[in-house]
Amino acid sequence: MAFNPEQFARQLLLEALFYDPEYGAFGNVSLIDKESVRERYLASFDPERDLFLIEEAIEWEDLDADEDGEIDYALAVDGQEHSVFQTPDETADALYTLARDNNLAPSFMILFEEDG
Repeated sequence: MAFNPEQFARQLLLEALFYDPEYGAFGNVSLIDKESVRERYLASFDPERDLFLIEEAIEWEDLDADEDGEIDYALAVDGQEHSVFQTPDETADALYTLARDNNLAPSFMILFEEDG
């Protein structure tokens, strides 16, 4: 069987969309618009609603020049619900489609639930 880049990318997205209730850790996948240099979509598990959520960014922080060598795109500070899914498989498929159709680059962060 030949290497399938679409399946490879989808599997990485699927595994990045994790939630660990013991540690309150979850994977957050962002899709970055390379032209505007900012997050366009963000996806993660929402433990309060027990579903996966994709948000479309509507407001961003000011882009700070990449002086520290870390994040080199503007992070979203506000978003609106784009779509919700019951499974990480559905979410990975939707993210892949958004990335492909809009020529977006992926980014991944591990986040932790805020204390009470």
